[in-house]
Amino acid sequence: MKKTFLITGGNKGIGLEVTKAFLTLGYEIIVVARDFAHFEKNDAIKQVTFDLTQLDEIPALIDSLPPIDVLINNAGVMYSIPYHDYSHDKIDSMLNLNLKAPIKLIEEVAKTMLLRGGRIVNNASIAGQIGHPDIWYGITKAGLINATKSFSKIFEGKIIINAVAPSPVDTDMLDIIPKERQKSFLKSVITKRFAYPQEVAKTIVWLATESPEYINGSVIDINNGSFPR
Repeated sequence: MKKTFLITGGNKGIGLEVTKAFLTLGYEIIVVARDFAHFEKNDAIKQVTFDLTQLDEIPALIDSLPPIDVLINNAGVMYSIPYHDYSHDKIDSMLNLNLKAPIKLIEEVAKTMLLRGGRIVNNASIAGQIGHPDIWYGITKAGLINATKSFSKIFEGKIIINAVAPSPVDTDMLDIIPKERQKSFLKSVITKRFAYPQEVAKTIVWLATESPEYINGSVIDINNGSFPR
């Protein structure tokens, strides 16, 4: 019986590369995204148009889907603006999409996953590990890292949950980061380039399918030496 994989934000960037990788493995794939305007239709992929900031609707979303074997919490947003320019709406939308929605999805899929077993991978960020210029983005990613560790203890091995923490990735999100900050970052990495989305996707897929179960509650750094520890 094929396993069912749910990927949020699987329509572009890192999420799209994860979707493509799962396709080659022959899994049942469900992609949840706000829109699919630039997503190539594929009959092997169930597309669900959904706004994850509508937190109260998430339980109904999960109830409408088959039991999920693997959840990839990938959807997220970054505004890259100074902390004093954040409006309440911007703060709320970032907290909802980057932190509250992944946690709510974990809670909902766990209702069946705890009985069947399964895996969860959260796409966090180096921003959650360092002092980050985008304060609220860093806060949400630090919270997601903490949630990963906390849920691993709560689930007691019945569900394997991990996270990845990539540094800036060569996707459309780079356009949001000011050029001077990009140049400064590139000086800190060993190979003087940004991560490729395929590199992050490969790590996510490994954690979702093949990694040893003893890797649980962990955060895999993908930062090319920019934050060695």
